Amino acid sequence: MSYIFCLMGKSSSGKDTVYQRLLAEKELQLDRLVTGTTRPIREGERDGEEYYFYTDEQFQKLRADGKIIECRSYDTIHGIWNYFTVAYEKLDVAHHDYLTINTLEAYVKLRDHFGKDRLVPVYLEVDDGLRLQRALDRERVQQKPRYKELCRRFLADEEDFSPENLSRANIQPIFENVVLDDTVAKVAAYIKSIQNR
Repeated sequence: MSYIFCLMGKSSSGKDTVYQRLLAEKELQLDRLVTGTTRPIREGERDGEEYYFYTDEQFQKLRADGKIIECRSYDTIHGIWNYFTVAYEKLDVAHHDYLTINTLEAYVKLRDHFGKDRLVPVYLEVDDGLRLQRALDRERVQQKPRYKELCRRFLADEEDFSPENLSRANIQPIFENVVLDDTVAKVAAYIKSIQNR
C-alpha cells in the first residue's frame, strides 16, 4: 500500500524546512503533493514549490470542473484566501508515497477522501514564543509585511490545533521540532517504519 504523509503544525513550526529535508531523503522516495492557494505569493516562494498559486477565477473553474478534493477559505484582513487540494491527473496514490503540508481540517477531509489507512499524520510542535519570533523574522523581510495577518493566523492556530481537535482527529505521534536535524531524523525513521509495514 502507498501512503500520503500529511505534515502539520501551527504556523512557523518549521513545516516547510522539514518538508524539503524529507523530500531530499532519497531512501524515502516521497513525491510532493503540493496544495493550491489564492493568497498572494510571498517573497522567496516559487509556484509549484510551497503552493500552486491560482487566481480566484482559476480556482472557481477548478471547483466548477469538480477538481477540488478539499478546500478551506479564510476571511483575512486582505480578503478571502482559499487553500485547497486539487485532483491532479498525475496524482497516483495507488503506486507512490506522497508528502504534503496541510492543516488539521484538510487532513481530516483528505483522510475521508482517500481512506484512513492511506493518510498518515505527522505533527510538528514548537514552543509558542519561538514560533512567534520565527513568524516575525519571516514577515520582516517581506516587501510588504502583513503583521495583522500574522497575528490573526497565530491566534487562529490556537483554536485550529487545540488539544481537543488533535485528539478528536487522532493525531499521533507528535514530534517536538527543537533541533532540526534530530526532528528530520525522527520523522524520517517514522515514515520508513510505516512504509515497511
